[in-house]
Amino acid sequence: MPLPPLPDMIDQAHGRKPADLVLKGGRVLDLVTGDLLDGDVAICGGMIVGTCASYEGRETIDVSGKVLVPGFIDTHLHIESSLVTPFEFDRCVGPHGVTTAICDPHEIANVAGIEGIRYFLDASAHTLMDIKVQLSSCVPSTEMETAGARLEAEDLVPYRDHPAVIGLAEFMNYPGVIHKDPGAMAKLEAFRGRHIDGHAPLVSGLDLNAYLSAGIRTEHEATSAGEALEKLRKGMRILIREGSVSKDLHALHPLITERNSPYIAFCTDDRNPLDIAEHGHLDHMIRTAIALGAEPLAVYRAASLSAAEAFGLKDRGLIAPGRRADIVVLDDLAECRAELVICSGVRLTPEAFAARRTVPPVARGSVRPPEISARSFRTAGNRPETPVIGILPGKIITEHLVERIEPVDGDKQPDIARDLVKIAVIERHGKNGNIATGFVRGFNLKAGAIASTVCHDHHNIAVVGVDYEDMALAANRLKELEGGFVVTRAGGVVAELALPIAGLMSLAPFEQVKSELILLRDAARGLGVTLEEPFLQLAFLALPVIPHLKVTDHGMVDVDQFMIVP
Repeated sequence: MPLPPLPDMIDQAHGRKPADLVLKGGRVLDLVTGDLLDGDVAICGGMIVGTCASYEGRETIDVSGKVLVPGFIDTHLHIESSLVTPFEFDRCVGPHGVTTAICDPHEIANVAGIEGIRYFLDASAHTLMDIKVQLSSCVPSTEMETAGARLEAEDLVPYRDHPAVIGLAEFMNYPGVIHKDPGAMAKLEAFRGRHIDGHAPLVSGLDLNAYLSAGIRTEHEATSAGEALEKLRKGMRILIREGSVSKDLHALHPLITERNSPYIAFCTDDRNPLDIAEHGHLDHMIRTAIALGAEPLAVYRAASLSAAEAFGLKDRGLIAPGRRADIVVLDDLAECRAELVICSGVRLTPEAFAARRTVPPVARGSVRPPEISARSFRTAGNRPETPVIGILPGKIITEHLVERIEPVDGDKQPDIARDLVKIAVIERHGKNGNIATGFVRGFNLKAGAIASTVCHDHHNIAVVGVDYEDMALAANRLKELEGGFVVTRAGGVVAELALPIAGLMSLAPFEQVKSELILLRDAARGLGVTLEEPFLQLAFLALPVIPHLKVTDHGMVDVDQFMIVP
């Protein structure tokens, strides 16, 4: 919404004219002092112009007995991981109190390049929530993968001054930063002085000093209090993450104190509509953090004011004159159930969502794998000692296991008794048709197969299974669907979800996506799967940036984790 005329704001603030909208009778949580302030909230256009006073308005909403807090800010997420378009994401999480989303369209960019980023920039002009865009810094994430696109510094610079752009998104190639890779340096130089988001799991000591010296100021990959504390002590703002797979809030909640809260914010990174429907979004993080014992003032600061300050968004984060009218009306601070959400002065109602303009989807027909047969999943090798990916529930980092698997007729086969399941990644961008196979432990799969085109960060096809025919059926079905999730068993498709926008997002309303995810989850459990989020867990098993890597003095990488890339 454009800014209202300054004379109107001043007149309405002073009470010389009725405010456009008045919220009357509630109490405002002041995130500076922690006080609950009595008085009306006056709004002119999309801006707050008055608090702590009595106002008349052209329109009045009675919020007596309620508490008003600033709108929540998700500081790092990939909207694609919600599996719906930006417009459906807006409609899905806005009613949970999220009024600003700082997104990295990294996933669609790795499929469709700059076209994918433009799609999000165009969409941001029409959503009710304010979608800010960080330009994807690592497409591809590393040279170890086959992605659908490549973006260099010169591809990003033309969008640097777009009104929706904050800066450069998570810099995943931290070895490239530490050892001054020319491509990484070009991007860092191009965005020097602007916000650069980080991604440096387990990086510490001199490596962390070097990484931060490049101007990187925020990061969401800390998974332990010790790791987060070192980064805080070195001036890095910690974005505590609670997604559908990566769940760090329980480990990091002791850091959410009044002292630390100016340097703490919240993010979801990757969260799907089923989790949002069953548990919530940032409101879930707020409820959980308070229930774990974190101070409510520190929690609500992290959810809005500290987040706004971290990303230079000086116009929001407080309910105060001169700030955006991003307001969440609650019955109780600890419960954090939004009863009314106002974003830039607009009430988030079904009618308001229906009145929005939308933009056409992009990146259709992007799933172009080779034809897959059961033989595609054979794993040759003479040595019985076999690397195995060990899943750590609730984390995207994995264990490097070694198991003895004897070849049978030239093939190392799945072993259900030991939970050794076959995993394959199939190149689907039409570049080389490569197929890589290996083993994973942690799914507890007893039959059939599951497959996905959501496969961070290259988004090739990932498939796990114990039956090669079912694995082939699942992979080939993904091509027919233009991407998505598929569960197969005994030669048939048990459940599926089509994601035809870049193989990542559905064309359907989020309610339908949620319903289909329930069917998929039930189908996976019917195969014996015990993981809470098997599809997103599968998506991270081919992550090309390795958390457990060690960089030598000569810039070489010593890999201490097994992974699969095509």
